[in-house]
Amino acid sequence: MTEAELRIFIGIVQHYFEQQTGCPAEMGTPFLGDPNVLPVFDFTGVIGISGNRRGCVYFTAPSEMLRQILVHGGESDVSRENLADLAGEISNTISGNARRAFGHEFMISVPIVVTGREQSISLPESVKAYVMPFRWREQDAALVVSVV
Repeated sequence: MTEAELRIFIGIVQHYFEQQTGCPAEMGTPFLGDPNVLPVFDFTGVIGISGNRRGCVYFTAPSEMLRQILVHGGESDVSRENLADLAGEISNTISGNARRAFGHEFMISVPIVVTGREQSISLPESVKAYVMPFRWREQDAALVVSVV
């Protein structure tokens, strides 16, 4: 991925939080992640990428961040199921918006949601994983893009 392509994902994350909550995400400095030690928070929505690009995009966040987003949106049910659904929805929205930027051959899968910090996301070592950390309302989260 080029720096310009990574900036597309950064803009999408900022836009998502601004539009959904009125409070923009504070983006950290993206870095090349170690495939064996990638960030994983309480809920992770993983999207597979196929077509003219291959790999995955995942959004990972702590429970409290997801809970606050639900409450801000007027949702009173903050069950684990709804938190997991929201993690999948956010990853799907981010990837869908990336598809608009990269074209119709940037194919995205339905989200797979992984729960628990003790989980790990395995990516091929041959594909670089770019970690885009960010904060929203004092909560840390990350978007990881591993696409060739």
